[in-house]
Amino acid sequence: MDEAASKTTISATIKPIIPLLDYQRADVLSSARFSWCCWSRQIGKSFTKSLRRLLRGIERRRTQIFLSAGERQSRELMLKAQQHCRALDIAAGFRGDRFFADTSFKQLMIELPNGVRIIGLPANPQTARGFTGDVLLDEFAMHREDRDIWASVFPTVLRGEGELDVASTPKGRDNIFAELQNNDTFTRSIVTLQDAIDAGLDVDVDQIRQSMNDDELYRQEFGCEFLDESSAFLTYEQIAGAEDPLLDKEFKLTALGLCRGDLYCGVDIGRHRDLTVMWVVEEVDGRLITRGVRESLGEPFRQQHSVLHELLSQRNVRRCCIDAGGMGMPLAEAAVESFGNTRVEAVTFTASVKDEMASRLRMRMEDGTIRIPVDESIRNDFHSIRRSVVSVGPARYEAPRSGLGHGDRFWSACLAVRAARYSGGVIEAVRGERLRFVRKGIW
Repeated sequence: MDEAASKTTISATIKPIIPLLDYQRADVLSSARFSWCCWSRQIGKSFTKSLRRLLRGIERRRTQIFLSAGERQSRELMLKAQQHCRALDIAAGFRGDRFFADTSFKQLMIELPNGVRIIGLPANPQTARGFTGDVLLDEFAMHREDRDIWASVFPTVLRGEGELDVASTPKGRDNIFAELQNNDTFTRSIVTLQDAIDAGLDVDVDQIRQSMNDDELYRQEFGCEFLDESSAFLTYEQIAGAEDPLLDKEFKLTALGLCRGDLYCGVDIGRHRDLTVMWVVEEVDGRLITRGVRESLGEPFRQQHSVLHELLSQRNVRRCCIDAGGMGMPLAEAAVESFGNTRVEAVTFTASVKDEMASRLRMRMEDGTIRIPVDESIRNDFHSIRRSVVSVGPARYEAPRSGLGHGDRFWSACLAVRAARYSGGVIEAVRGERLRFVRKGIW
C-alpha cells in the first residue's frame, strides 16, 4: 500500500470515532521519520502523539517505546494509548508493572496484534537501552539527563527505518529539545494555544491568561516561547538535575510512617490567595529524598491543624520548620505547644532568613543532595523565584502571585531543608485520644 492510500485508510478509520482538530490530524497522518513538535500545554499533545504511535506501530508492525519524564507521566500516557485501543476496537492486552533486574524502574506494556508492543517507561539512560523500535520522547524538555537519554535513543531507531517523535512544551534554552528546533533533519510543528483555538479548540484564552497572572509563564507554557533564564534564581537545568522520575509527591501518612530514615518537614502557610504546602523529606545517606508534598488552597485552619498534628505524631518525624508569619503564627504556636520547640521551629520570614534558606536549598540542588519529584507545578514554582541584590542588606527573593501559587512549594522545601540541618530532640509531648478499655475477650 502506497503512502497516500495508507493515509486515506487511517483517516477513514479514526475520523468517525476520534474527533481531531486539523493540527492533530496532520500529525497523526504524517509519515515523517523524525518529528519535532513544540506544542502548548493542554491542547492534546500526549493524546495526539499516543494515537499517532499506536497507529504507526500497527501499520509498520514495529514496537513503540514511550519515554516520559517520570513514572506518573508514563502511566498517564499509557492510559491514553489504552483509551485509543478501546475507542478503535483494537484487540490489545494490558500488562501491569514489571521491574527491571537490579533496578527500581517500572515499565507498562500494551500487546497489540501481529506481535506489536507499546512499552511505557520513565525516562532514564538505562531504560532507553536494549530495545528496538520507534520512540516517542514525551515532554522531552523536562527529561533529566536528556543528553544521555538522547545518546541512548538513536541505537533504538537505527534498524528498520525506526521513527522518532520528540514532543514538549519549552522549558528554557539549555536542553536538547531547544537545540533541535534548528535541526533540519526533523520536521517541525509549533502550535500555540491561540493556534489551537483558531483550529477549533474551545478555550477562553483571556480567562486563562488573567487567572495565571504571570505573563512570562504564560508565554512559555501556552505561547511556546523559549525564554531567557538569566533572571531566574534556579534554572530549569538545575531543577531537572534534582528531579527523580521514580519519586511522587503523593502525601500519605501511612507511607511516611514506614520510612526507615529520619523525616523532616517544612510547612508554608496560606489560605485563600496562597497555598499551604507541607513538604516532607527523608534523610538517606546524607541526601534528602522527597517523600510527600501536600498542597491545599482555601482549606480551613482547623483542617490544616489536624493534618499537621497527625504528621508530627509520626515517630520518625524528627523536626519541622513552620512559617510563623501572619496567618501562620497560630498554627506554628499550637505545634510548638504540642510537640516542643526541639521538634518544631516557628520561622519568621525576614530578608536574612529567606536569603539563608534559599541559598541552602540551591546548594543542595547543585551538589545533588536533595531529590524532588518530576512535577510541572513544582518545576514552575521553583523557577518563578527571582533574586535581586540590593545595595544594603541581604538579597531579596520574589515570585509572581498567581493561581498556581506564590513560590509556596519552593519555600516549603526551603523550610524542610532548614529542619534537616539540626537533629531533632526527644519527643516532649504527643497528644492523642484518651485510653479506653472495652469489655471484650478475657477483659
